[in-house]
Amino acid sequence: MPYPTNSVTADTLKRGLKSGIEVTWQLAKVMLPIYFTVTLLKHTPVLDAIARFFAPLMGIFSLPGEAALVLVIGNLVNLYAAIGAIASLSLSLKEISILAIMLSFCHSLPVETALAKKIGLSAVSVIAARMALAVLSGLAFNLLL
Repeated sequence: MPYPTNSVTADTLKRGLKSGIEVTWQLAKVMLPIYFTVTLLKHTPVLDAIARFFAPLMGIFSLPGEAALVLVIGNLVNLYAAIGAIASLSLSLKEISILAIMLSFCHSLPVETALAKKIGLSAVSVIAARMALAVLSGLAFNLLL
């Protein structure tokens, strides 16, 4: 039996390019509107008001008040929307890392909580556990970084 070759054919490249464009389009449909909305908010008093209101809470994690917007978007929408928000803000590598670890535990809460309920888990327990892990990881990374 002949061994399969690992050569890339024109059809493989065509399918890969098509898939790549489709995925890019799907992500862009989520990320770009959030990016532009947050960028627009930066030029209004709204983002400043949000930042001032959440600054004391976000300060616990050494994050600026604007980071609360990223966490809310990531928790209610998805990680890609949060990435769009992060991209529009001027955050340091440490701040982005802390947000990333927090969002890795606690993101897309409506969708993932609904899935957890379908397999018989308590929605309150799932949300509480995920939020607790996000807070603990944010505190730990703030100390470690």
